Amino acid sequence: METGTGFLDQFNNALDYLSGLVWGPPMLVLLVGTGIYLTLALRGLQFSTLLPSLHLAFIKRRDKESAGDISHFQALMTALAATVGTGNIAGVATAIAAGGPGALFWMWITGLFGMATKYAEALLAVKYRTVDKKGMMCGGPMYYLSVGLGWKWLGVLFAVFACLASFGIGNMVQSNSVSDAIQGSFGVERWVTGLIMTVATGMVLLGGIKSIGRVASLLVPVMILFYVGAALYIIIENIQAVPGVIKWILIEAFTPTAAVGGFAGATVMMTIRMGVARGVFSNESGLGSSAIAAAAAQTSHPVRQAMVSMTQTFIDTIVVCSMTGFVILQTGAWTSGLDGAQLSTEAFSRGLPGQSGGIIVAIGLALFAYSTILGWSYYGEKSLEYLLGERSVAPYRLVFTIMVFVGSIAKLKTVWLLSDVMNGLMALPNLVGLLLLSGVIVKVSNSYFRPNGRNVLS
Repeated sequence: METGTGFLDQFNNALDYLSGLVWGPPMLVLLVGTGIYLTLALRGLQFSTLLPSLHLAFIKRRDKESAGDISHFQALMTALAATVGTGNIAGVATAIAAGGPGALFWMWITGLFGMATKYAEALLAVKYRTVDKKGMMCGGPMYYLSVGLGWKWLGVLFAVFACLASFGIGNMVQSNSVSDAIQGSFGVERWVTGLIMTVATGMVLLGGIKSIGRVASLLVPVMILFYVGAALYIIIENIQAVPGVIKWILIEAFTPTAAVGGFAGATVMMTIRMGVARGVFSNESGLGSSAIAAAAAQTSHPVRQAMVSMTQTFIDTIVVCSMTGFVILQTGAWTSGLDGAQLSTEAFSRGLPGQSGGIIVAIGLALFAYSTILGWSYYGEKSLEYLLGERSVAPYRLVFTIMVFVGSIAKLKTVWLLSDVMNGLMALPNLVGLLLLSGVIVKVSNSYFRPNGRNVLS
């Protein structure tokens, strides 16, 4: 037993070291740098077309008579289902606990430039998507790396990393977070929560992307409004403090943060690193995962879905993460010495009456994590289909559903570390593709926005 335990400890240490390399400063610079480069190449498109993009996502919603499996809105909600998760609650808290108030500013910067990255991923996903034997759309980084770039081996690597990540960060880690939160707040046994989630997941997965899209389009708006509504209540109750908090965030983003209460203090580099790292973890811009959902959208032009997809990063980071950050800072909970979900729970408990704060965070975590499972199930499924063909889909769905239960009752340190490494390794081939295909991205964008010198946004 000691030998097995020793080997596992060594393996975990090796994974921890590898994670540090994969997610070190070079990767963070590459992720943000790609977003900056694409922003310049596209002339700040994410800023000039944000309002038309939101209109296209939430009001127009569907390109009738166009190829695709689900609507613009359903593709956006599926991608949001996968990205709006524990990072929006626990990740923001971790960034502030380690980097201070200024970390929120660097999360915003990551999100704003990440919108260009997300736009590029979705554009390429739609442009290079294919149709399988069942008439369903297939697309994502593995296709634009193999077809667009001509490097099939790089597409294979991405698909392998994405498939492995789907069982970790997209499955067991999420179900474990849900069972832990529900047990802590309501006393429900972990296996009971796991069983309910397993059945609920299996029922949705049976219908494939159309079923996932329908459920996501109902669940995601409700869960975001539920969580953001509670946060807004706290913020409005302390509205007089908002200007000071914004000024505070901006100042602390460029100056060291002094130790206060349970906060140990932070250098400017720590503030930047935590803000960027947690921002990327939350919105997944640059990982290429959400491009797989974008490829399924019913759209008449790659740019139209790209516009919709980039609003995902805006909603995730600029809206939802900001809500968590403001609550933590306004209530003063950030100096409590707590971290992660515990810090968010403390902040909401201070801002809401009675025990409602802890309940809000627990329910928010449960909904966010469950939606992540649904979104990532599709990412993993399409990645495995790319590798092994359509016959692999049914077995994948069965195993994926079973692992939801396993994750809810297991100890997952190794899974956490392995998932972290796989997520980082996904980003590398995807970023290579985005940079080398940037000319295609600009050309296709120009064909839409400036055909014969005209600007088309409708």
